[in-house]
Amino acid sequence: MMVGIGNPVYDLIDTPLIRTEKRVLSGCSTNACIVCAQLKMQPVLIGCVGEDFRVETEDTLSWFGVESVLYPSEETGGFSLKYDSRGDRELKVLGRADPIKEVPEKVFSADVVLLGPILQEIDPSLVVLLSEKQFLLFCDPQGFLREIKGGQISHIFPQPFKEVLPFFDILKPNEPEAYTMTGKDAAEHPREVMETLYSYGSSVCIVTLADKGSLIYDGSEFLEIPPFKTLAKDPTGAGDTYAAGFMVEYLRSRNLYEAGLFAPSTASLWVESIGPCIDITEEKVRERMESLE
Repeated sequence: MMVGIGNPVYDLIDTPLIRTEKRVLSGCSTNACIVCAQLKMQPVLIGCVGEDFRVETEDTLSWFGVESVLYPSEETGGFSLKYDSRGDRELKVLGRADPIKEVPEKVFSADVVLLGPILQEIDPSLVVLLSEKQFLLFCDPQGFLREIKGGQISHIFPQPFKEVLPFFDILKPNEPEAYTMTGKDAAEHPREVMETLYSYGSSVCIVTLADKGSLIYDGSEFLEIPPFKTLAKDPTGAGDTYAAGFMVEYLRSRNLYEAGLFAPSTASLWVESIGPCIDITEEKVRERMESLE
C-alpha cells in the first residue's frame, strides 16, 4: 500500500500549447496516488478539502481506485499556473486549504508514504511521528519550501524542515528546489548539489532536471538518468508522477537505476496532456523505459 499525504488542489493551467477552461484536480500527493493506482499499487490519499470541491474530489479519486481520507477545510487549495516557452512558470494562489493535523492508523500499515505538501500544510512534527515506522518515507519537498508573499509564491528553506530531513529515506526536489536547499544549480554542479543534499541525512537523494533528466545519489552510487524526450503539453505534475513511478519500481526491485529509468518513463506519459485523466499502464511505461536503457 502507498499513502500520499498532502492537500488536493484545483488549478488553472496556461501553457503555450494548452489551457484549462476551469480548475482541474492536481496536487503532488494526489497526482502520485492516481498514477500509483494505474500501476496497480493500492493508494490512499490524506489531505484537506473544502466543501466546494469535496464531492468532485471524492468521485474522481474513487473512479481511479484511490481511497481517500479528506478532512474538512474552509476552502480548497489551488494555483493559477502560467508557463512560458522555456517551461518556467508563474504561480498565483487561488486558495489555501487547512493544515493536516492528524493521520489515520492505516498509514502505519503502508509500504511507502509520500509526503507531498503543496503549501506548508504538513508540520515537521508529523515527520517525526512518521519516523516511528517500518515503511519507506519519501519526501517531495515543494510545499515545505514555499511561502506566500502578496499572493505570490516565494521559496525558503526553513530550519525546522532541515532538521527532519534525516528521517526521510528518499528526498526528491526538482532543480529550483535543490537550488533553494543548496545554493547551487544541480545541472551545473551535479555532484556538489547531490553531496550537499545527502549531507542533510536522507538515505537517497534525487533531483529532477526537467528535460535534462535526473540525478540520483545514495552516498556511494551517483547516477545520471536520461529523460524520455516527448512533447510536454503541460509539465504540471511531472515531478509528482516521477515520484510515483520511482516508488512503484523501487519497491519491486530495490534497484536505484531501474527505478530511475521507470520514473521519467512514467512522467513522460503524464505531461503529454492535462491531468488527471491520463491513461498510464505499466506496459506503456516499460516500453518507454526500454528506449532509455
